[in-house]
Amino acid sequence: MGALVVLAQLALVGYAWPHAASAETLEARFAAPSGAARVAVADGSFGDFLRRLPLKPRGAAVHLYDGSDKPRQDVHAAVVDLDVPPRDLQQCADAVMRLWAEYRYARGAAIAFHPDPGKPRALRFDARSGDRRAFERWLIRVFAEAGSASLEAELHRVRDGAQPGDVLIQGGYPGHAVLVLDVAVGSDGRRWLLLGQSYMPAQEFHVLRNPATPGSPWYDAAALSTGLQTPEWRPFVAHDLERF
Repeated sequence: MGALVVLAQLALVGYAWPHAASAETLEARFAAPSGAARVAVADGSFGDFLRRLPLKPRGAAVHLYDGSDKPRQDVHAAVVDLDVPPRDLQQCADAVMRLWAEYRYARGAAIAFHPDPGKPRALRFDARSGDRRAFERWLIRVFAEAGSASLEAELHRVRDGAQPGDVLIQGGYPGHAVLVLDVAVGSDGRRWLLLGQSYMPAQEFHVLRNPATPGSPWYDAAALSTGLQTPEWRPFVAHDLERF
């Protein structure tokens, strides 16, 4: 087996859903902005998991849950090689919960979401079972019962700078949630964010383009002070940044 194949397989360790073994990773495709470097993340952390996400080939379209093309193909810089159940369920907050759950599942850890904001009822799964089919059935229940409002209620407000794995979220009916896939910092302290989302109707999870900088998908975190604009939702501000 060639060295490049071995490295590709090592980079994808921990992803339990079906994907191409030769997929390019998020980290490999998107270099940090000029003059910046990616922040350090601990091995085995959620940030490390996201940095190694497998991507579909360059130029791939975003598909809806029914296999049709998303009407807008101008909002994504890449498509994550992650399946979408064939129901209109894995929307924005659901995809964020899916990736957090996949990370916990890969680690054989307990997973819980609380679908009723302010109430103790929990949807739980013990990943030590290793039962992938049961896990996927449980995810469908989570998608059906939880959403942006409940996810916002159980996340924690970020008091320091954004880190990979944080969530920009505005809970509501509907609301929206965008995942911070990666973070880079310049020598001047300027912080850059790589963002990903699903949307409505349910669709493939994708890396967002930055409308303000067509040549780069990285977002200037300083924009959170006045309003960070993503392609399909109203601006996010600093108090929208939360963490698992």
